Amino acid sequence: MTRSSRIPGFYKLPLAERREKLAAAMGVDAAELVAPLLDEETANHMVENVFAVYGLPLGVALNFQINGTDYLVPMCVEEPSVIAAASNAAKMVREGGGFSAEADEPIMISQVQLDGVSDTLAATQAIDAHAAEIIRIADAAYPSLVVRGGGCRGLEVRTLKRSTAHEPGMLAVHLYVDVRDAMGANLVNTIAEAVAARLGALADADVGLRILSNLADRRCVRVRCRVPARCLATDSHSGEEVRDGIVAASRFAELDPYRAATHNKGIMNGVDAVVIATGNDWRSVEAGAHAYASDKGENGGYGPLATWRVADDESGDLIGRIELPMAVGTVGGALRVHPGARLALKVLGVERASDLAMVMAAAGLASNMAALRALASEGIQKGHMSLHARSLALHVGATGDMVDRVAEEMSRLGDVRAEVAQQILERLRGRNGHAHKAGGIS
Repeated sequence: MTRSSRIPGFYKLPLAERREKLAAAMGVDAAELVAPLLDEETANHMVENVFAVYGLPLGVALNFQINGTDYLVPMCVEEPSVIAAASNAAKMVREGGGFSAEADEPIMISQVQLDGVSDTLAATQAIDAHAAEIIRIADAAYPSLVVRGGGCRGLEVRTLKRSTAHEPGMLAVHLYVDVRDAMGANLVNTIAEAVAARLGALADADVGLRILSNLADRRCVRVRCRVPARCLATDSHSGEEVRDGIVAASRFAELDPYRAATHNKGIMNGVDAVVIATGNDWRSVEAGAHAYASDKGENGGYGPLATWRVADDESGDLIGRIELPMAVGTVGGALRVHPGARLALKVLGVERASDLAMVMAAAGLASNMAALRALASEGIQKGHMSLHARSLALHVGATGDMVDRVAEEMSRLGDVRAEVAQQILERLRGRNGHAHKAGGIS
């Protein structure tokens, strides 16, 4: 069946009914969506010194349509507002035709450091002359990857420090490896080890580090979206006003690295939540994204991964674009052992790593737009504080529908603090107790 990511009123439903609605949208039984927790025995074999298992909320972002296909997007995140904001932004993007996306081939970089090179030019020429041999050694190190259609696609010798008459130089050899649907860290590390000795001999150099690079700039994903200005309107601002505010905020990030860091953090709110949910390495993705952003600023320094402009046609629509490296996989890693990661990938319904990467980037672009829209209208704090109020209500002991009642009262008062939540909860409990004794009058 064709999936739909549109489930109106989903957030209003009790948890069990949400599961039923989500299962219906996926065409599966609701029982399949009850994620078994990571058990302590499995956890004990995943990392060292285990003493417990730590849980995070797993939610689903709705309304995402990418290249004409609907996606239910699993997000694992502890920060309030991220899932709701991404879903709301995706709904606006949907009005403009959805996200369009493309992904590079899954090329990862295997680095071999060559130090103490007496003649960097001669060493570079020697390695280039034996490139075919090095590629054969690389492919022989992982024949199963070649069988699956991957393998080494080429190499490049980079001079990091030229040799002189008084001091040896340093080279870095990059092997470009198609890792197919894996993230690829173990693959390229194995390949680096396999070719290192031959490279050292060709360069007459000491072999240094042999490891992947997390700046996976050969494995980028690009996403674009169009949002009709009318969809951006709030109670206090017209759609055109909000659109122009978003564009102005984008320009701020393009000119100022201090703003760009926060701009990109908002992007990674969405990206990381999907990366974590699907059992991928969010630290690798973060490292690659911020390294990639290091020269995206208008003045040549750190800049934004996503930018926003008014369409150059008569529509007046808002146009958003994002580009970043995305080294993620749909096989291997934590996916093999973590039941929550397997469930998340099932909810998402993707098999190719490139499709997963496009979804993650779209989630990042949606999260960025939601944050900028809030900043351009009522301010970011209002939405954050309303959800923070729920967290405080839980913290002071509210349960069931009392959570929303305490949160709503704090929001109405404009005073979101733990002591206020405690006072409201005690007052509501006292009122409910009195009502019960008086025969149910409230």
